[in-house]
Amino acid sequence: MFNIRVYGILMNEAKEVLVSDEFIRGNYYTKFPGGGLEFGEGTRDCLKREFKEEMDLEVQIEDHIYTTDYFQMSAFNPEHQIISIYYFAKALESIKAPLRDKEFDFDEEQMKIYKEKNEIETFRFIDWNNFSAESVTLPIDKIVANIIKEKYQANQLKL
Repeated sequence: MFNIRVYGILMNEAKEVLVSDEFIRGNYYTKFPGGGLEFGEGTRDCLKREFKEEMDLEVQIEDHIYTTDYFQMSAFNPEHQIISIYYFAKALESIKAPLRDKEFDFDEEQMKIYKEKNEIETFRFIDWNNFSAESVTLPIDKIVANIIKEKYQANQLKL
């Protein structure tokens, strides 16, 4: 079975990269915002929906960055192969969702949600100078982090 995921790389004016810190089924993950493609949905529409659901944020989906081109088994279901698609995203409004300064900074209310849903998330920005493949957890995210850094260093990406 294939599991198609769509993620957005959103950078702010301060040259910071948005990440999601998540606690899922007892494990901690730092990843890019996004999620699963639903039946009948295009990849760009999926990403717009995910930003709206997760952050109440309207975004514009911009250039494609990367699509998984190798076998990657799901971290959550060994019977699923993951295909991840990454785009740059641009916020069309101010971010309303609470942003954290520290990783995995969950409050009491979020921990109550975790007990019900077995997953929670918070968002934070990482300064461009501190951002690298080591900033994210998932293998495909690490590849994308390297692609973004390389494009910037080759002057193909303007921050």
